Amino acid sequence: MSTTTSSTPTTTPPFTELAASLRGELITPGDAGYDDARAVYNAMIDRRPAAIARCANAADVVACVRFAREQHVELAIRGGGHNAGGLGVWDDALVIDLSGMRGTTVSPADRTVRVDGGCTWSDVDHATVPFGVATPSGFIASTGVGGLTLGGGIGYLTRRFGLTVDNLLSADVVLADGTLVTASERSHPDLFWALRGGGGNFGVVTSFQFACHEIGDHGTVVGGPVLYDLEDTPDVMRWYRELLPSLPEELNGWIGLLTIPPAPPFPEELWGRKACGIIWCYTGDPGKADAVLEPIRAFGNPLLVGVGEMPFTALQSAFDALYPAGLQWYWRADFVREISDEAVDIHLEFGRRLPTGHSTMHMYPIDGAATRVAEDGTAFAYRDGGWAGVIVGVDPDPANAEVITDWAKQYWEALHPTTAGGAYVNFMMSEGEDRVRASYLGNYDRLAQVKAKYDPDNLFHVNQNIRPAARSEQ
Repeated sequence: MSTTTSSTPTTTPPFTELAASLRGELITPGDAGYDDARAVYNAMIDRRPAAIARCANAADVVACVRFAREQHVELAIRGGGHNAGGLGVWDDALVIDLSGMRGTTVSPADRTVRVDGGCTWSDVDHATVPFGVATPSGFIASTGVGGLTLGGGIGYLTRRFGLTVDNLLSADVVLADGTLVTASERSHPDLFWALRGGGGNFGVVTSFQFACHEIGDHGTVVGGPVLYDLEDTPDVMRWYRELLPSLPEELNGWIGLLTIPPAPPFPEELWGRKACGIIWCYTGDPGKADAVLEPIRAFGNPLLVGVGEMPFTALQSAFDALYPAGLQWYWRADFVREISDEAVDIHLEFGRRLPTGHSTMHMYPIDGAATRVAEDGTAFAYRDGGWAGVIVGVDPDPANAEVITDWAKQYWEALHPTTAGGAYVNFMMSEGEDRVRASYLGNYDRLAQVKAKYDPDNLFHVNQNIRPAARSEQ
């Protein structure tokens, strides 16, 4: 009996039909631009999806979701492409790529901004800050709005105005059955609750509406780094852990261990030096800035005090050039309720062992306004103060992937017993169901019930996945 073989066309008939239905572009293996289209921020991720749909509008997203469900095709959702584990792409999946949906609409009168699902935070800041307002976001402007928001949203404005999800007013969502709904406090409130921290488990958000707030002097804030010698880390961390909760909420500062970049504006004599740094951001009354910042400027013997007036957009984008897309990344993370003396010693030990110039450790405060939301008020559960800690091994060279990974793992394993357990899902690699469950505390079971209602077959599972509750649990 003879067998015949035939080559599979680049675009199979079902994908041909999907492509014909889209206003946007469908890219498949063999097409020009396929490798660029499948690349994500973390170059350690190298996955080959079956097709990438660069959606032009919500109707394109609806068509893709229905196609994936009907054809039993894996589905991945890509917003800004920054996800730590590279979960915006997946082998043999249909990728819904929202990056072509980048519109923003500001309403100065009611201080809101409507944001398409493919926007980055630079798009949002560009739209809002000229009006002297902003909505809480993160720390790197090239980060996607969708991923950061759905995971919670911790950033420079958290102490004063809460998390990004605390400022989310509504979201347009394509559900697993292909319908488009608006989720808010009044419409689908259970879904709205789950979207505020539950990640990409419940649908594809095609647009967000956020509340905005006045910041600084019509968008000009006082911010920047204060850097200390690495060996001063114990004194700096002990001072910082006591000082931060006492500061006015208009002032925020995250702390990290880093290597001073070998480039301006840093003085050449500091290039390549390991340091402990705090990046400050004051968004309050400019006339009170000097008094508020006095204890910051007075402490210790800093190598550099780089705090000054700047547009909020400048602070938000200050690290974009240092961390462009295409570096190798390995992430480990935990929530931290207190910076113990034991933890301080561990930080100093692994700070001394920073393996590359880009590798770093950061702790971002969850304080002030963020703690005035109940643990079960949104899906994001860690509301009792502390920090979101992250350890990242980073380097441009793939040859150093093992080195940066080993350092991050060893650091995390040493530090983990001093932490609160679960992690900010935006900082997690693919770490398993137990880690996801720990990251939601008592909210996990409720999230599983919402998942069962809106995505009972777990179509949206290429994420920090929350499995649908079994029928007996609903």
